[in-house]
Amino acid sequence: MSSLNKRTELFESTPIKKAVLLQIIPAIASQMIALVYNLADTYFVGVINDPVQTAAITIVAPCFVMLTAISNLFGVGGASAIARALGRKEQESARQISSVSFWGGLLMGVVFAAVFLLLERPILTLCGAKTDTIGVVMEYAKWVVVIGGPATVLNTLLANLVRAEGSARHAFVGVSMGGILNIILDPFFVLPRFWGLGAAGAGMATAISNTVATVYFLCYVLIRRQDTVLSVASQHLRHTSTHLGGILAIGFPSALQYALTVVAVAAQARFVSAYPTEAVAALGIVKKIDQLPLYFSIGVASGLLPLLAYNHAAGNTERRSQAFRFGTLIAVGFSLICLVIFENFAKQLVGLFIENPQTVAYGASFLRMMVTAMPMMSFCYPMIIQFQAMGKARESLICSILRKGVLDIPLLFLMDALLPLYGCMLVQPTVDSISLIVALVLYRRIKRREQI
Repeated sequence: MSSLNKRTELFESTPIKKAVLLQIIPAIASQMIALVYNLADTYFVGVINDPVQTAAITIVAPCFVMLTAISNLFGVGGASAIARALGRKEQESARQISSVSFWGGLLMGVVFAAVFLLLERPILTLCGAKTDTIGVVMEYAKWVVVIGGPATVLNTLLANLVRAEGSARHAFVGVSMGGILNIILDPFFVLPRFWGLGAAGAGMATAISNTVATVYFLCYVLIRRQDTVLSVASQHLRHTSTHLGGILAIGFPSALQYALTVVAVAAQARFVSAYPTEAVAALGIVKKIDQLPLYFSIGVASGLLPLLAYNHAAGNTERRSQAFRFGTLIAVGFSLICLVIFENFAKQLVGLFIENPQTVAYGASFLRMMVTAMPMMSFCYPMIIQFQAMGKARESLICSILRKGVLDIPLLFLMDALLPLYGCMLVQPTVDSISLIVALVLYRRIKRREQI
């Protein structure tokens, strides 16, 4: 296990700034490529210049987010448990945890796809599909959620597990492989001068790319089984009762946050669907653009998680705190740069995705409002990840449900009534500000208890 020992040295003794950068740079790069291929779907479908096709991607987005929720349930929970096991020098436990996480994620991904297939029309109608969009929406959802759903779950889940043992570079390669393939396939599947399948073609490209990425990670685990603690062997499932509770306790707040995001995004889309279709299409484009600082912060947090969890389990509180401060500074700094750029070039950025003047006008206004949430969000995400790394399920759960679910829907009713349509875009900045304040208060309480 000499190769593994080298990787865990990164967590223990590498200078802290170097260790943080070695962990977060591949994680950020993975997130940026994932963002690019998500943007690619919207971009190439937008080239068709049909708001109905673009709106289809917006409407299915909540269902796609639910796949991430399932992945995080076992991926984030498993990654935290693996890193803490390694911090305690319990390599066999880490191996068992990885197997339980993999099979749990696969089972849940298949079940979700099957349930969605049975209830496809009512679910998509609830998300905002109308008579003029339901056909296109169902075709896109068939590929993204039903056929490609389990692979999407496993792609993200396995990337988290690989990163948990210090192999951030291989996690980057796997995620990047899928993202780059999606970008290459999109124009061929989507554009009229090739196969011209529109939004459905974008869904096919996504399903194929996530499947390829999943195969890469499985090959990594199987080929390197002599020098990795990761395993997908079903024989370890006999330890499910030992590890499942710990995985779910930490993974549940992260999964719940994404699941509640489904509710919040669907509710926002539902409110906006009462307005012109161009507004729905504009919302979809803006939700893609403002994901740049979001994905960057998720990359920072994902890279930090193993480092924070390992040092917490090893009792090195000072090293954990230094890593958190340095990583968070990078995330907040990047979000402030995005804030300045997005505010000044909103119209031009939205115009990259569609030429419809009314859609561009809506999108520019939406973007300028929504991006004000980014600095708070970029601080809040690492805070939640730190709670998960420390095994603080209660604090993580509180912050997660505050960010998505508890406040969003009441504020949507209030803000839409006060400022029709545009008020919906001010909900997230308000929610993130409140969530960050609560997270800081909870962390201060933890620090006080540690000093007693």
